[in-house]
Amino acid sequence: MAFSLLVKPVSYNCNLRCRYCFYLEKEAMFGSGTHIMAPDLLERMVRDYMATHQETHVFCWQGGEPTLAGLPFFKEAVACMERFGGPGYNVANALQTNGTLIDDGWAEFFRTYSFLVGISLDGPAALHNACRISRSGKGSYQDAARGAGILRKHNVPFNALAVVSRVNVTKPLDVYRHLRDDIQASHHQYIEETEENFAVSAESWGEFLCAVFDEWYGHDIGRVSVRLFDSILGKMLTGVADSCAMNGRCGQYMVVEHDGSVYPCDFYVAPQWRLGMLGERTMDAFLSHPKAISFAKRKSALPQACMRCPYLAYCAGDCPRNRPHTPSTPAKSALCKGWLAFFKHAIPRLKSLKEGINRRAGGDESGEQQ
Repeated sequence: MAFSLLVKPVSYNCNLRCRYCFYLEKEAMFGSGTHIMAPDLLERMVRDYMATHQETHVFCWQGGEPTLAGLPFFKEAVACMERFGGPGYNVANALQTNGTLIDDGWAEFFRTYSFLVGISLDGPAALHNACRISRSGKGSYQDAARGAGILRKHNVPFNALAVVSRVNVTKPLDVYRHLRDDIQASHHQYIEETEENFAVSAESWGEFLCAVFDEWYGHDIGRVSVRLFDSILGKMLTGVADSCAMNGRCGQYMVVEHDGSVYPCDFYVAPQWRLGMLGERTMDAFLSHPKAISFAKRKSALPQACMRCPYLAYCAGDCPRNRPHTPSTPAKSALCKGWLAFFKHAIPRLKSLKEGINRRAGGDESGEQQ
């Protein structure tokens, strides 16, 4: 089975204290202080993953703030990939950062080794700074925008990832246009906030997506890539989900923490979901661990209303974190009404785009999912 690794080289350690961050609470699991993956664990992780059969071996580096591990750590990571790879191996690296620590050295490294960088930006300064703050309470927008500018200067491709919370959900065009025009990001990703104090309502989530879709559809097709819209279009064209949220079961990636502990999802890094430690079994064997199998199946436990929904192919019941239920009492996503509003609004026009792509390619429409 194809899967990627989501690596937390410094665990929850971060130079920011974003108000909605769910990962800072992992201090209770891993203890206070500075954390960094040891060189022997880094080598073992890369070696064991490179030993699995993948079309592309994908490493996704997150935190906390992964750049706190330092450039020497990532240079050693790349050296391990080169050491344990070989002819015919394809390796891809993605790194999600708050952008505040990026300098010319980092940008040159990312460009040299073709890292896809994601920068977390929640919109214009006022919206961004409302939640994304330093330890002292200072807004981080200026430093994050500077980091994006350095990446542009060095021609490093990057995505802008906006967390949609109660703070910015009513300003969809302010957020989208700022990322497009001021940050000059040609790739956008929007993530709904679920932390109780900042969570969006289903209705406001739907309204946000509809407004962004209209702006994108009216002005930016072929110019701006929005991950959600691309994923739906891709599912229509190929029948294959390219994101875990649209897949019928979980298990498209595993999390490796700084200490070598392995988990099925970064939203479920918890003792009850711990699959073991690096070296205890092969990477493939982690996927077949009873806990991993049980976790993967949780998503497919859907209520009858979901099974009858015409948009199930695009929603897949939503991420389990938005569906508080047990397998015996499956529940709809808390954001279901918002998703429904968006799908009704956008699917007809996305289908038209799909049909145009098929006509230009001289293909048929057999990949369409209903």
